[in-house]
Amino acid sequence: MSTDLGPQVITRRSGNEPIQANGETVGRLGDFWSWACSDLANNTMRGVLAEYLVATALGAATGTRTEWDTVDLRTPEQWRIEVKSTAYLQSWAQSALSKISFDISPASGWDAQTGTTSAEVLRRSDVYVFCLLHHQDKQTLDPLDLDQWTFYVLPTRVLDERCPSQKTIRLSSLEQLGPLKTDFIGLSKAVATCAEGMR
Repeated sequence: MSTDLGPQVITRRSGNEPIQANGETVGRLGDFWSWACSDLANNTMRGVLAEYLVATALGAATGTRTEWDTVDLRTPEQWRIEVKSTAYLQSWAQSALSKISFDISPASGWDAQTGTTSAEVLRRSDVYVFCLLHHQDKQTLDPLDLDQWTFYVLPTRVLDERCPSQKTIRLSSLEQLGPLKTDFIGLSKAVATCAEGMR
């Protein structure tokens, strides 16, 4: 019996891996993904999708996503990126469009490699990317259509200076901080501009 309790090495899967019982295939991993992850408009899955979109734009989508790391993404340039998402439309029935705000809470940090937590409460990223699924017609909502997204990019130090202990921020307040507003195509350049300005 192995006594190594370090982090498990996670490799990318294809979706074709079998789910088996008594040596018989009862399904495929892709079937599970389709069952569990098809609702891209709910808060949880939309947030994961937003991380993937930003990672793709930044060339950081190789390997696999690390759950509960101290930051959402680490780029090949070693920039630490925090990704937040929100939307006007949800997958459930709504009486009105959702109010737009983002979580910017400083937090304690958990290190996925060591399994330890730092009690120091702060923002650990270099840059925040705020991802707004701005589309407002439920019949044509498609989170995979990147033209339905707008991205706001801001150096973390601006939040630390202007909103040091604030937990959430509305879109109107965020815009007053002067973020770089971009579509998906311009996202990489916007992040680079903010991250390089930190050095």
